[in-house]
Amino acid sequence: MIVWQAGATLIIAVIAGSWAGLHGAMSAVLGGVINISAGVVYAVVLAIAPGRTAGSTLAALFRAEAAKILVIIGQLWLVLAAYGDAVLPALLAAFIATVLLFRVALFVRD
Repeated sequence: MIVWQAGATLIIAVIAGSWAGLHGAMSAVLGGVINISAGVVYAVVLAIAPGRTAGSTLAALFRAEAAKILVIIGQLWLVLAAYGDAVLPALLAAFIATVLLFRVALFVRD
């Protein structure tokens, strides 16, 4: 899944770079990295507390999702506050594409 997200991020970065220059490409990369890193945090939090019962599994899933959301909010704030030349359409395009690809993983069979 991370490979798909990284690939989509790079494709959007190339398009944004040709459209808005270096800042467009960097914004797209940052938008993709925000969601990719949040996915890694989700996996780590879920791996730390594996569920032994249905209830503990559900609690672990909620904790992992909460950690992912907090990481996304924090990183979006950090990027938008620190990177004054961010190209918002490029950042959001890469972010939304990686979010959608994460959801598509549910439909992919090994």
